[in-house]
Order: sequence, then structure tokens, then C-alpha cells
Amino acid sequence: MALNFEQPDRTPVFASFVPEIEQRLRSDIDTSEMDIGVALGNDMVKCCAGLEMSFYGQPEPEYTDAWGIRWRYVKNDSGVYTEIAEHPLSGDRGKLDEFEIPDPCEDSQYDDFRAKKKLYGDEKWMIGSSQISIFEACWYLRGLDTFMMDMALEPEYAERLMDKVMQFPLNAARKYIELGADMVWFGDDISMQTGMMMSIGMWRRFFKGRYAELFAECKKLNPNIKIAYHSCGQCTEILDDMIEIGLDVLNPLQPMAIDPFEIKKRYGKHLALFGGLCVQRVMPFGTVEDVRNAVKKLIAELGKGGGYILAPAHHIQADTSLENIRAFYETAGTH
Repeated sequence: MALNFEQPDRTPVFASFVPEIEQRLRSDIDTSEMDIGVALGNDMVKCCAGLEMSFYGQPEPEYTDAWGIRWRYVKNDSGVYTEIAEHPLSGDRGKLDEFEIPDPCEDSQYDDFRAKKKLYGDEKWMIGSSQISIFEACWYLRGLDTFMMDMALEPEYAERLMDKVMQFPLNAARKYIELGADMVWFGDDISMQTGMMMSIGMWRRFFKGRYAELFAECKKLNPNIKIAYHSCGQCTEILDDMIEIGLDVLNPLQPMAIDPFEIKKRYGKHLALFGGLCVQRVMPFGTVEDVRNAVKKLIAELGKGGGYILAPAHHIQADTSLENIRAFYETAGTH
């Protein structure tokens, strides 16, 4: 109902967590649920395939993923995160001739979706996600500064790389739809907190048509499928274009970059919103009352008339207290 811009009995809720938080939550609530979010109150279950699975991909301090990207763990004050240590397509552009993406049709990578669909599919909204779809996939392989230069100076090479990597999210989406997903989720961080990483002209040249192809294929396979797109940062410059090519849901509404309430006023019934709760200040550093007040405001203003999924603006990070996480879910369940 919410994604069809009807007023639901309550605003749907979802959150995801970095590994440290998931571990702490499992210890705290002692649950046997396969999906920890379900135990806490999520209305949606998300399963992933592709480059999105490379974060925290293996336990070793350094590891190489299925795409040939080398990752390493880096400690911070509250836990660890992973960063790219080596881009396999850096340097010689001739490497692209031999490069092959992992097989998006390899069946076992969808077993997690099958298992969760069987457990939760009758009651929960099932999401098949293949974020890190085009832009991010290219720069993970090539290096950010290098790929930005490729788009500016070697556009034919950049387009060859984009066309190759986009076959993964395209075929993953096909598979998720075949398996009965309610929504497919693409994503590329194309923005900083202060604005786009590239001009709108460059974005339209390289990405609009490719996303139009992804969206059209999904709608052809299932006209009722909902399409979500993730970009952190201030990405409002592309929203009219994304709506034009068929986007249904925008995530994550990072409130230190985008004003979620202005987006709600501007796009009304044209774009459903998903996210909005600050994970940079409110969730880690706010009081329980701060979290409750933020959740109430989001539900009251963004949830009015439907078109909203209440969620933090990214995975809940390791510097967030369990008290604040409980406050998020408790307030969501009573408003």
C-alpha cells in the first residue's frame, strides 16, 4: 500500500546492520531467526548478489573477491570496515579484453533468497538487490580517479566497461523476478554530501540510458515489480530523469545531504521514499529521546498519504547503541 501511495495502517519499517551490530543484536535478543531484521520488526527482507557481497567478504585481513578486487580490513574506533586495496583493471586498458565478470546466472548465489522467500515470503516484502550496479562497479575495478578520467578522455573504453559490468545486475534482476521478488534494488553512489560527482550532462550520457534499459527489462518481466535505487549524497539533480525512466523508490535520503521533507513536498505521488533517519548524528550520538522524536517526525510527515518506508539512511553502524536501535523499532511500532 505504501509504495502505491495509499495510506497504510502503519508506516512500513526496515533497517540493516554492519556485522558488529548484527552480532550484538543476536546476543541481546537470543533469536534463531535467519534474518535478524525480521526478529526486530522489519517488514522487508533483503537478499543480495554481485559486488554488494564483497564487503566483509572473507575473514582474512586481506582477500580477493570474485571480481578480482583485493580488499583489506581497516580498524576504526568502534569496529572495522573494508576498503579496496587493489583495482584489477588499473593501468593498462587492454586488461578489459580478457576480463570477465562473475557469472550472474550461477544458481547457488540465489539460495539465500530461496530460503528466505520460503520462510518469510507470505508476510514480508522480498527484495532482490544487486547494488554497486554500474558506476561503482566500474570504479571498483578501475580506481575512482582513473575511471572518472576514462569517462572524460576515453569514453569508448568507459562505455565498453559499463556495458560489461551492467550484465550482472541485469541478469540478477531477471533471476530475482523469476524467483518471486516484490522489488529489485539497484544502486550507485554518484554523489557527495554536497552534490554530484559529475555533471548532469555526463550522468545522462553514460548512465541514464543504461538504467532505462535495466528498469525496462524488469517491468517487461513483471509490470508490477517495484524498482528501488540507492545513492548516498546529494543526488536530487537526477531525480526527474530517474522518475522519467521508471524509478519507483529512492533510497537512502541521507539527511545531512538531502532534506527528506522537501523531497516529499516536491515529488509527492511520483516517487516513494525509503530511509531518512540520520546514521551520522542521530543514531550514534543522539539520546533515546532524540531517536524517538526523529522517527515520529519522519512517520508524521513522510508517511502521510503513503509513499514512505521508514529506515535509517544506511546500515546502522558499530558506534550505535542497542538502546537507540530499540528506540527506533519501538517508536516505529507504535506510530
